This record gives sequence, C-alpha cells and structure tokens, in this order.
Amino acid sequence: MESLPTTTAPSKSERRGRSSKSSQSSSKSSVIMAFFSCVAWLYVAGRLWQDAENRVVLSDILKMSYDQKPKVLTVDDKLMVLGCKDLERRIVETEMELSLAKSQGYLKNSKSGSSSGKKFLAVIGVYSGFGSHVRRNSFRRSWMPQGDVLTKLEERGIVVRFVIGRSPNRGDSLDRKIDEENQAKKDFLILENHEEAQEELSKKVKFFFSAAVQNWDAEFYIKVDDSIDLDLEGLISLLESRRGQDNAYIGCMKSGQVVSEKGDQWYEPEWWKFGDEKSYFRHAGGSLLILSKNLAQYININSGSLKTYAFDDTSIGSWMIGVQATYIDDNRLCCSSIRQDKVCSVA
Repeated sequence: MESLPTTTAPSKSERRGRSSKSSQSSSKSSVIMAFFSCVAWLYVAGRLWQDAENRVVLSDILKMSYDQKPKVLTVDDKLMVLGCKDLERRIVETEMELSLAKSQGYLKNSKSGSSSGKKFLAVIGVYSGFGSHVRRNSFRRSWMPQGDVLTKLEERGIVVRFVIGRSPNRGDSLDRKIDEENQAKKDFLILENHEEAQEELSKKVKFFFSAAVQNWDAEFYIKVDDSIDLDLEGLISLLESRRGQDNAYIGCMKSGQVVSEKGDQWYEPEWWKFGDEKSYFRHAGGSLLILSKNLAQYININSGSLKTYAFDDTSIGSWMIGVQATYIDDNRLCCSSIRQDKVCSVA
C-alpha cells in the first residue's frame, strides 16, 4: 500500500526571510515614486517660472505699443504742425531767393570792392602780355594817362590798368620785368593765379573780372584788347549815360560761324556743342565789352564752375545766356566801324 505525500508547515525562519524581501521591494518603489514626484515638481515649477517671464515681456511690449499708438491731436497740436509746415515753406522760399540773388551776382557781406570804400564809375582792364612792352608805351603816349594824370582820373571814378598774368616759370625774368615796370608806372593789375600763355587766354577773363571786383567797387567793368585805341572821354560819356543800369551786357553784338576744322584760324575745339548749324549765339565782340557790377560779381562768385571755350568773348556770351542779362548792342563799341562817334578804333 502506497503512502500519501505529507506536507510540513514552514518554519519561523522561512517566514521571517519572506517578510524581509517584501519590505525591501516596497521601499524601492517608494524611492522611485518620490524621485519621479520631485522631477515632476521641478518641471511644473520651471514652466510656471517661464510663463511668469513671458508675461512680463508681453506686458512690456503691450505698454510700448500703447505709448506708440497714434494719439488724438488737439487744436494746439494741429496749429503746431501747421506752423512747422509754414516755416518749412518759408525756408524753401528763402533758399530759392538766395539762389536767385547769387545767380544775378549779388553776394551779401562780400569782401569785394575798394578797401578805401570809394565807389568808381568803371574799371577798365587792358589786356597785355610779356612781349607787349612797346605797345604799352605807345598807349601811355596816346590815350592812357600816366602818373598824376592817372591819379586824377581815378578821382573822377575811372580806373585803368594793364592786365597780365604770371609766367609759367614763376619768378623768372619775365615776371621780374613786369614787377619792375609796375613799380615804376603803377598801372598794372597782375593776376597772380593766372598763367599768361596763349592756350590759357580764354580763362584770363574770369581772373580779370574776379580781381577787378575784389579790388574796386565800380558800376561797370570793362575788358579791352591791346589791339585797339580808346577815345577815353567818349567811353566815359557813354558810361555816364548808363549809370544805375543793372544786368547790363554792353558791346558790339555779333554772331558767326563756328570753325570746326582743326588748324584753321578761330578753330573751336568744342564746335559740336553749338548744334548742326555750327553758329555762335549772340555775344559782344571781345575787343571791347562792358559788364555792369552785378554781372561781374556773378563771374567772380561762380568762376570756379563757369565753362570757357576757345575764345573769351564767346565764353562770356555763354555765361550771359544763363542769367537775366540785358543785351545792349551799341555800335559805338564796334571798333572797326566807320561811325564818327565810335569810342574805339583798331590800333
């Protein structure tokens, strides 16, 4: 007969071991749960702190937007805006008037004119060169006063000077001879910034009018070639009749064909600028021409930007086109004419 299996009850030591294992498993779970709870708390706290920072930034942005939004203008604000616009309009108008005044030759508080404050009727500049000593002496013996007579003429309001530049080789014998002659005769206007050379001749007129305006305050400024003789008293009489006339551009007016063939006499290198007809605009002949004070001042003020052509008379004519000059064609200034009352003749 088979015997049945028998069961035995666990001993006390076995029950104590099982209880110890169960308690260790429970404590590990608690630690893990506590760790995840801390992590979750830190995450929530971080998000709350970040949201608080965002709210501060958004609050600042909203405040700035509120400060910058358009406000309702009061009556005083509107009047202030209108006043600023009116002031801006007046500034623009004043600038335009100033530009117009400059274009007409006026320059406020300019230092031009005689240092003595004396006002003259005219300044007459007679072109001359280094090789023209004999011709200058011829003029001095004929129509151009010397010494005390020249001084008395200036007391009448007429200044007459030979106009010459400096040698390309500054300080050479040519310059020294002119300085010596001027020291003896005292009848030169020496253009220190102009080089006396044939290729620079058309630019000489800018330096002459500028120097004349800066040295003497006169009603008229006159450019004369050294190839003509003057009836000085006749010229003074003509000027007296024109006193008080602004914008006056006076001379023997002419025009003519522009010479475009290089090597020909009177060749104009920039002939193409004068159009298909190749004809000069109306201008005063260069032998003798007269400008009123404001036109001479205009040349003085703008000399740095004025364009010169091959000849000084056409250069001046081009400048006069751009201003409100009054063209006066006076046949008495046509030196080659047969008029009995002309004030100049070919020497």
